[in-house]
Amino acid sequence: MCRELFAHRKWLWTFLDEEGVEPTNNEAERSLRHAVIWRKLSFGTQSISGSRFVETLLSVITTCRQQQRDAWTYLTIAIETHFQHQPPPSLELFSKVVFS
Repeated sequence: MCRELFAHRKWLWTFLDEEGVEPTNNEAERSLRHAVIWRKLSFGTQSISGSRFVETLLSVITTCRQQQRDAWTYLTIAIETHFQHQPPPSLELFSKVVFS
């Protein structure tokens, strides 16, 4: 193990020398953490439509977090437009119109 670490030392420690380089590459795993915890606590869903709902909701929440947007505001607007028989707002359009 020591030989392996020594052999790869130049790229293993890049994060110490280069600003902005994270020591791990698990940003995607961290963004899914809340979804995995939710699934474990709730025992998942019981139908395909339930699974589609949860995956969509969790995708919206994760996207809003990555864009530093308020997911609750987006979901409120999306639900309001649904009841007005209008298409839901785009997350891209939403960020430009509502938060500009």
